[in-house]
Formats: sequence, C-alpha cells, structure tokens
Amino acid sequence: MSNRPVPRKADADPAWIAAHPQVQRVPNRELMLFIQRNFLSLEECEGLIDRIEASRRPSTIADTNGDSGFRTSETCDLDHADPFIAAIDEKLAAFAGIDPSYGEPIQGQRYAVGQEFKAHTDYFEPRGIDFERYCTVAGNRTWTLMVYLNQPAAGGATRFVKIGKTVQPETGKLLAWNNRLVPGKYNDASLHHGMKVRSGVKHIITKWYREWPWT
Repeated sequence: MSNRPVPRKADADPAWIAAHPQVQRVPNRELMLFIQRNFLSLEECEGLIDRIEASRRPSTIADTNGDSGFRTSETCDLDHADPFIAAIDEKLAAFAGIDPSYGEPIQGQRYAVGQEFKAHTDYFEPRGIDFERYCTVAGNRTWTLMVYLNQPAAGGATRFVKIGKTVQPETGKLLAWNNRLVPGKYNDASLHHGMKVRSGVKHIITKWYREWPWT
C-alpha cells in the first residue's frame, strides 16, 4: 500500500484501487474486478484462520432456494473489538478508499473437501423475499473484498460465471469487485461460484460494503 492520503468515501473509487502498486484489473467492461496478490501477510492469514476455526458455524443464505447443497461452507463473524481484526478491517477500507462506517463486519468462511457456494451474487435481489429485511437500514451491497487465507491442495477456485474468469486461491490474495452499477441497479455480471474444494481446506475472509452506513 502506498502513502497516499486515504479517501473516506461512501463508495469505492476504481481509480484509487487501480493505482495501488501491483494491482491487476481483469479486462472486462461488465465487471470491475481487481486482484492484489500478497495483500495479507502469512502471519495475518494464520491469525484469521485461527479465529475462524474457533468460531465457525454452518453457513446460511438469505433467500432459501430449496437446494440444501447450494452453500455448504462454514462461517463466522469476526469481532471488530479484537484489535487484530480492527487492523485488518482498516486495511481493507484503505484499499477500497471507502469510509469504514459503510462496511459490514468481516466474515470468515471455511470450505472442507466437497464444500462449495454455488453461483450467486452478493447483492440482495430487490425482488427477493428478504430484500426489505436485509436492506432497509443500510441499503444494498456495493462492493465485495475477499481474501484467500490459504491455498488448498486442490480445487476451491472462484469462478465469475458471466465473464468467464476463474481465479485460483493463493495465500493472501485479495479480490475486489463491484456489486452495484448505479444506485438502484445491481451488477449481475458479479455472479460467482465458490467452487468445490477437492483436497485440503480453504479459508477466506469476506468484507461487504453497503450503500449507507452500517449500524
């Protein structure tokens, strides 16, 4: 990360993200997808994995679709009162240039062999049955930042289905993408599949930002 003054905006600035050293933007007109290798250190990744292992629970989905195998990972909410987590949270916000008040708490996810999260978007579908429940206070999700904390022996890639891009897990690698095009219009090109782990275990963290401050 550079020493540039960090903006504190309600939305990410793609130009700010693209100006970070060694950031790669995936060439595509439909989705702003950025990749940053070695965003987190090995020590940071190991500390996050320890916390995920201590607090994991079965993952859920907002709009039940009748497919019990749609999301089979485990999840945990990481405690912002923990100074270690607060420092990671600040690092993510600085990368995106977003005011931290717009961010949900960081989530950790764990995928064992055979577990996956089938193709989905991170924003809440405005016509979905749970839209009002999840979006009344802070609005919808605008950006996702996701970091791989380790590299499983096989599998566990993230495939962006509509743009035909598959990203392989690497320890410390960050992905960032836009879930919203403009207010009220969301980006279905962000459809992505957390593919099955075939050997080993995959850990990630996910940070979502909202249209309004998170309370």
